[in-house]
Amino acid sequence: MAKFTYLKSRLMPLKINDIDTDQIIPARFLKAIDKNGMGANLFADWRYESDGNPNKEFVLNKTQYSGAKILLAGDNFGCGSSREHAPWALTGFGFSAVISTSFADIFKNNALKNGLLPIIVDPIVHKAIFTMVENDPNYEVEIDLASQLLKLPDGKNISFPINEFSKTCLLNGVDELGYIMGFEKEISDFETRLN
Repeated sequence: MAKFTYLKSRLMPLKINDIDTDQIIPARFLKAIDKNGMGANLFADWRYESDGNPNKEFVLNKTQYSGAKILLAGDNFGCGSSREHAPWALTGFGFSAVISTSFADIFKNNALKNGLLPIIVDPIVHKAIFTMVENDPNYEVEIDLASQLLKLPDGKNISFPINEFSKTCLLNGVDELGYIMGFEKEISDFETRLN
């Protein structure tokens, strides 16, 4: 997992509330047991027409937002079933963060464990960012994880919550197992003392 310390990026606006994990990655793609290729199936039912061609009206297919590393989502993002494939698909497509007013707890935890930063902002800020992105597809924000700030181009700094353990893991580019392995010497010393 790559370290997440700082990100400056444009945003991709997906102004739909209550997007569940089956919409993020439909159930038919859950047979895969590794992350490779998941990004190709992100929002598959909205992203592609029934004949397999791209839906030109869906935001992931609009060229003015291509390359954006931050998804600006509607309220209650990631509700529904607990599938780790959802953050796999989002990161596989190229997203490093998702901004919303709220996230389903299971999705939020799965995202943090897979290097995807969920950022919660209040509804007024959320609405203002949507307006700015819709008016200017080149609108960029900065994310400073160490200080837990979302920095807007007008100079406003918006603080966002994250638990300390997840923050430490993201800053160091490790998952839970990687964090524990960082104490390998201490664990080995402890086992030696037991024998």
